[in-house]
Amino acid sequence: MRILNQTGGRLRAEGRWAEGLGLLLVAGLVGSAPSAKAQESQIRCTITENGSPGRGTVLIEKDGRKVASGSCARTYAVPPGKFKATLRLDGALDNPARTVEVDVAEGQTASATANFQTAMLEVRVEAKGQRGTGLVAVEQDGRRIGTLGSGVGAKLSAGRYDVVVRLRGQEKRYEVELRPGQRRLVRAQF
Repeated sequence: MRILNQTGGRLRAEGRWAEGLGLLLVAGLVGSAPSAKAQESQIRCTITENGSPGRGTVLIEKDGRKVASGSCARTYAVPPGKFKATLRLDGALDNPARTVEVDVAEGQTASATANFQTAMLEVRVEAKGQRGTGLVAVEQDGRRIGTLGSGVGAKLSAGRYDVVVRLRGQEKRYEVELRPGQRRLVRAQF
């Protein structure tokens, strides 16, 4: 029987039998090593608008750092853990967003979902019985959300808005309450 000697951090084999034994020992250790590959975790993003499928985007963050972003109509691979997902509805003048907390276990799929309540608003400007081309500003809580052209509809989150219409130095104000799914027409007559 030959003996393996360790010198300077290396095994020194004496003879062929020891070399074969060393290879068998190494092969046995490698073959019996546990699999370290973790199972993939995922976040599935879903947006609805007034209860029907909607379109939007998502930003997924962990500890304030971006992990993934893109269209909300897909699933994103993430490491296990706790995340904040900010879902944003496409096409609404007020650019609504919802942030949800998502906890994903290893190898599992968790959902990030948001339902947005929206309505359509159209403002028609009329001067002396004819259609006009005034400036229409939409405000909420004293802050301008956006502007519209006369006769152009816009999607907004349900809620209360101030509509300010200006035409040739004159101004008219309207307080408008929008309910989910509603289509609202405001006629501004000068």
